[in-house]
Amino acid sequence: MDMPQVAEQQQKATIAPPLWLLAELTYRCPLHCVFCYNPVDYASNLNELSTDQWISVMRQAREMGAAQLGFSGGEPLLRDDLEVLVAEGRQLGFYTNLITSGVGLKRERLAALRDAGLDHIQLSFQDSTREMNDFLTHTKTFDLKSRVAAMIREFEYPMVLNVVLHRYNLDHIERIIEMADKMGVEYLELANTQYYGWGLINREQLLPDRAQLQRAEAAVARYREKIGNRMRILFVVPDYFEKRPKACMNGWGSVFLAVSADGSALPCHAAKTIPGLQFPQVTESTVHDIWYHSDAFNKFRGDDWMQEPCRTCPEKERDFGGCRCQALALTGNAANADPVCDKSPYHHVITEMIGRQPTTVVQEKPLVFRNDANSRRLSADGATSALASENKMSSL
Repeated sequence: MDMPQVAEQQQKATIAPPLWLLAELTYRCPLHCVFCYNPVDYASNLNELSTDQWISVMRQAREMGAAQLGFSGGEPLLRDDLEVLVAEGRQLGFYTNLITSGVGLKRERLAALRDAGLDHIQLSFQDSTREMNDFLTHTKTFDLKSRVAAMIREFEYPMVLNVVLHRYNLDHIERIIEMADKMGVEYLELANTQYYGWGLINREQLLPDRAQLQRAEAAVARYREKIGNRMRILFVVPDYFEKRPKACMNGWGSVFLAVSADGSALPCHAAKTIPGLQFPQVTESTVHDIWYHSDAFNKFRGDDWMQEPCRTCPEKERDFGGCRCQALALTGNAANADPVCDKSPYHHVITEMIGRQPTTVVQEKPLVFRNDANSRRLSADGATSALASENKMSSL
């Protein structure tokens, strides 16, 4: 074995292969959610990989050892080739998961996806009431989602429901759980908004206060005891109310590989927000080379990149320094300690933000809905960069 091959084997021994491939098939979406994690500037690039290109990515990732394949967007049902991609995923041996709003999932298409071998469907709702659900998406979809939920049960899929929580619907959590129970939901994910993408743009309006969060946690505990094993409820607390950061994606470039609609390979959903990183294209490099050799995927691997207090922290093997995109959004530098951590010199940015949440802010600043026009406007205005600069200045 020559020296380059030895070096390759040594590198592969220290870097595990990706286990989870997320295929963000398109950024097109019929909904206009105010907390969408898609890039704020998505409208500036609506290019999409072809069917053959997606199949090539799937085959390469599976050959490396990836086992789970998620189809998301935008709305993946807007891709006419979804059934073809699902069938290829099944043939390759992936466990396949469709993450959808339900818009476009008619009976005939659901049957076709089942025949193609789709293993799992995660359906999103925004609230337990038609009025709030439709307001938050800027569409009339509540009744449609309810019909889709019934069809998913009819086709004997595990019933998995996701509801993103925030100031507008946290106080409805008991009704949301009751709605899910009536639908026969087996797994309910109550995921508090994470402030990336459009959620970051609307953070002042969406961020709840601590009392709201505590009431919601207490309600979840009561319903877990009441419902028992009939429905598993996962309640994801928003990072801003924690004292220790989450192990984002189980570590940068550790198990998770996302490929965006235009073919950019990403270590996490929001990684494109980090300036100075050139994310490789799957149309120009192999998935193998991207995972093991690209600067973007190696940038925050291990702990050589860490600054204090992360570098000498005994918990760095558990939380991997937290979220790089969150560090950027709140401090202006992706290499800083995640401000969620109470050891971070920037933790006060979060505590002050939570402490100053006025109840009138929603009236003072309207929500910005996700749509092409707003995307182009915000991209031209440099809105996300302005937010990061604002946060950085407030931390000094």
